[in-house]
Amino acid sequence: MDIRDDGRLLPCDLVSLSGMLRVCKMETVLLNADGPRAVIDSLVQGEALFCSAESAFPFRGRFTLPIDWCLFGFVHHTEESSWCHGISFSSGTAFTVLPEGTTEFRLSAGSRLSFVLLPLETLQRRYAELDRHHAGEPIHLPSLVRLSYTPAAQRLQAIYHDVRQRLIHGPPEGGGEAGIDIEALLDSHLTASLAATGADLPNCTRGRRKHYLILQRTEQYMRANLRNDIYVNEMCNAAGVSERALRYAFEDLLGISPNRYLSMLRLCTACRSLALSDVSRRSVKSVALSCGLWDLSRFADSYRRVFGELPHDTLMRSPPGDALSAP
Repeated sequence: MDIRDDGRLLPCDLVSLSGMLRVCKMETVLLNADGPRAVIDSLVQGEALFCSAESAFPFRGRFTLPIDWCLFGFVHHTEESSWCHGISFSSGTAFTVLPEGTTEFRLSAGSRLSFVLLPLETLQRRYAELDRHHAGEPIHLPSLVRLSYTPAAQRLQAIYHDVRQRLIHGPPEGGGEAGIDIEALLDSHLTASLAATGADLPNCTRGRRKHYLILQRTEQYMRANLRNDIYVNEMCNAAGVSERALRYAFEDLLGISPNRYLSMLRLCTACRSLALSDVSRRSVKSVALSCGLWDLSRFADSYRRVFGELPHDTLMRSPPGDALSAP
């Protein structure tokens, strides 16, 4: 990923951003035209991948973990508009993601988080040692926990802060080259999660849940028909709601209209396709048409405004066919 320049975040490409999880691809849709600016610091230690990420743009993302991996981490900072599966979360929230379906979320601009990717069996083993009643299956772990002022929660926050500082700045001066204590982090994360009470668990109101289901059904229809013209009445029929309800749902969860989201979905899909296509086999025109972008001149202008370059520039940087087929 790109580096910081005097404390600022520099532009990054969506393909690098989508590959930040290493073991799976994350689909990203920008929610404004400012362009993606982010930085990701990472460290591989044994079988664990540690990451600290900061984004300067709001985006909608989704990913599916392989069945033998898990992800857990901490939100250092975010705004109230951030959510996971429609459930709002705030700064100071710990999260746990198990391989049980697609994780869908929205992060506000300025969000900062640290997380760890780890083989699931490692988490299961430590979980069994801490909670012997559930035979090593972490099904009772809450996905989101607001860390309170209990000693366990405060200790976990301090550990994640140290992890972030180490990933950004390297080992502390005079601290040697010792790695991150993954067992201490995992034990602290599990202990704080298991000790969470109902007051520590973010919940989803009935209205927010309804909006989330409307968003899901509409986006599914958009993706299935991306190469075609899509009208608001078709989105309403797909979601089974009125136009007013459709607009309320998108404004609530994404802060933009359904048509604006569709435009950004088309642009981001085209960007990923261009970056991953073999220039000898695909053209800008074919990628644009596959995303329902019929006006090539307008597409080029919109693309340059968002990504800072022309579609042809992205395609020319794409890897050759042999690289695309490599593992």
